[in-house]
Amino acid sequence: MTGVIPSQSIEQMIAKGEICAHPAVDGAQVQPASLDLRLGTVAYRVRASFLTGQGRSVADRLSEFEMHSIDLSQGAVLEKGCVYVVPLMESLALPDDVQAVANAKSSTGRLDLLTRTITDGGTEFDRIPQGYTGPLYAEICPRSFSVLVRPGMRLNQIRFRAGQSILSDADLTVLHERTPLVNGKAVIDEGLGFSVDLRPKDGDLVGYRAKPHTGVIDLDRIGEYDPAEYWEDVRTQDGKIILDPGAFYILVSREAVTIPPAYAAEMAPYLAMVGEFRVHYAGFFDPGFGHDAAGGAGSRGVLEVRCHEAPFVLEHGQVVGRLVYERMADVPQQLYGTGIASNYQGQGLKLSKHFKST
Repeated sequence: MTGVIPSQSIEQMIAKGEICAHPAVDGAQVQPASLDLRLGTVAYRVRASFLTGQGRSVADRLSEFEMHSIDLSQGAVLEKGCVYVVPLMESLALPDDVQAVANAKSSTGRLDLLTRTITDGGTEFDRIPQGYTGPLYAEICPRSFSVLVRPGMRLNQIRFRAGQSILSDADLTVLHERTPLVNGKAVIDEGLGFSVDLRPKDGDLVGYRAKPHTGVIDLDRIGEYDPAEYWEDVRTQDGKIILDPGAFYILVSREAVTIPPAYAAEMAPYLAMVGEFRVHYAGFFDPGFGHDAAGGAGSRGVLEVRCHEAPFVLEHGQVVGRLVYERMADVPQQLYGTGIASNYQGQGLKLSKHFKST
């Protein structure tokens, strides 16, 4: 088996004890090409983000950096600007030929809720080596809004793969010719490039900017919040905007993207030197996203953008990221958007599911 492991094989891993959990994994956690991870019952407020390091455990490092612990069982607020480590309900006993990569879920990224997975002996965020056996932890840093969390909430997800499954540019070109991956010319350079849309067909609304002083967002409340209380509209009539240092923006890709059923994709930076900004991405795109077979008919990529040290002019059509495509080990039995209550199939410019539709 080579490729990204599909939902039916993830269920087999659970049955074999390669994925363990207490309480047991809920079937709703299993996605077409990933598994949602659940928060445990305690959060540790730490002085700073950290990587565990070879030969060391997260528990050992917590003894160095912990400031205090918070019981999440009745719900608790994680405050903007603070860093927390939360043990997850899931743990792993991976086979020697299976590795894993984690990422924030889409709604998590759209709230500017930096969430990364750390492991015992880990030297990288969100990367779990072949054969890893041990617990999983979420490092959480709310950067725009304070959030109310409870045990069992799913802020990040994990994808398993066996062998080398990333498509070369040549393979990606062939796939695009067979099944168009974008609704226009494909920019293929170490993945499929995508650009920002700052000339919408209707009106002049191109995005949203997070307001600096807002209330708490309860992550269990769906469609409850008034966007105007948390976001400022970003409008332009000349196809460009100036990003302010430290500000967080929700924008949208110019291209409609398709992920065929036998493939998965991950969003990655384009080039570190293209400008003073970074697309803060919740990076997994599941099989069927934007695909006709799953009711997508092309879906845009929502861009979570943060500007760094200097104001930066972002212009319509500027390439800001790339999609790295991978082969699935098998086609998932369930595609994104088909009967699994996917929130962002067929999307355009869209805030997280917590906000009322505008």
